[in-house]
Amino acid sequence: MAKWWMVRAGDNNELLPIWQSKDIISIGWQALGDARKYSSREALIQRANQIYSEEKPGTRIQWASQVWKFSNEITINDRIITYEKDSREYLIGTATGEYEYNPSVHAYYPNIIQVKWDKKRLSRDILSQGAKNSLGAISTVFRVDDWGSEFETLLEGKVVNVKSDPDDNDPEFNNEDFVQQAKSMVEDAIDRLDPWQMQDLVAGILQAMGYQVRVSPKGPDGGVDILAHKDAFGFEQPIIKVQVKHRNDKSSAPEIQQLLGANPMGGSCIFVATGGFKTTAVKVAQQNDVKLLDLTGLADLVTNWYESLPSETKALIPMKKIYIPFR
Repeated sequence: MAKWWMVRAGDNNELLPIWQSKDIISIGWQALGDARKYSSREALIQRANQIYSEEKPGTRIQWASQVWKFSNEITINDRIITYEKDSREYLIGTATGEYEYNPSVHAYYPNIIQVKWDKKRLSRDILSQGAKNSLGAISTVFRVDDWGSEFETLLEGKVVNVKSDPDDNDPEFNNEDFVQQAKSMVEDAIDRLDPWQMQDLVAGILQAMGYQVRVSPKGPDGGVDILAHKDAFGFEQPIIKVQVKHRNDKSSAPEIQQLLGANPMGGSCIFVATGGFKTTAVKVAQQNDVKLLDLTGLADLVTNWYESLPSETKALIPMKKIYIPFR
């Protein structure tokens, strides 16, 4: 029976282009070398303890274990899932080859498995909450067998019967995974807001930071959705102008330029786009000191400033603080 694996495409999806062009998946920890030369997981952990001696013992075990899973437990016909943050979609494929160590493909991610990618993708929004939680773990490589039937059903275009309490089949689940899952849930909650609520959320964050804000009414906004300033009249610098785009499409360079050219001229600029940014947009922003915020960055701000948010902003995304032990 085919196993289901989640494999992350780098910290910021930077590996996706090469994965898709070469029909592969790949992971790093290149200092460990070819994983096939280790006779056991324990031998790989021992080597990781030597190479990564400055890291925490638990981190060294986790890294070595992920390399071992990738090289020894993923087999031909296993199903592979990875996530594209900008589109909030999951790519799904099938392993077609055995593990190989090939630095010529990518020097920093030389551990490789051939994969045939499906044409159809799955939006994160259509998954059950349990599947979303499981896929939100921080690990690079981990099993998600409990949700295989759900993925297959969705790929067939059918409605899923939600599974409420899956068994945990990965004993190495840790507190960092729990934290990452919580962050993913915050992103999901933000993404469910409508465009006007999104403007109010960004305005509330700026208020929590100590700014006076003015939100543009519905209709043409001249390229500026929010104006923020420190004093009540808006004379004191810095004056911040904000554009908010809540959609799946990536924002473009002309949109960044429109914000730069909007009144008040010379104001500092923040561009919020939950769908992410095109490469040209990032270049224009860097050249003009425009602060870019994608969905992940927005979720981090919500988490960091939540206690100071106005009550009406908190009502958009109700959350509760919890504490978990890390030892």
